[in-house]
Amino acid sequence: MLELRPCCECCGTDLPPASPAARICSFECTFCATCAEGVLRGRCPNCAGELVRRPVRPADRLAKFPASTERKVKPQGCVAA
Repeated sequence: MLELRPCCECCGTDLPPASPAARICSFECTFCATCAEGVLRGRCPNCAGELVRRPVRPADRLAKFPASTERKVKPQGCVAA
């Protein structure tokens, strides 16, 4: 099950569970659309994997299976892989 991490790892922008701006790789590294499409050019800086739109968990499932609250932000920001 996806963690639905709460923020962009590059810039710290909040990404609520229903955010259409969240992008993830196959390891669930999480970025905002601005960072993913800009500086990262669609590639995860951690694994070089493709960044795709994160699916939205339905509200009734979110109540039973809540999103993560653990924030992971790179203090130095991100650079392309």
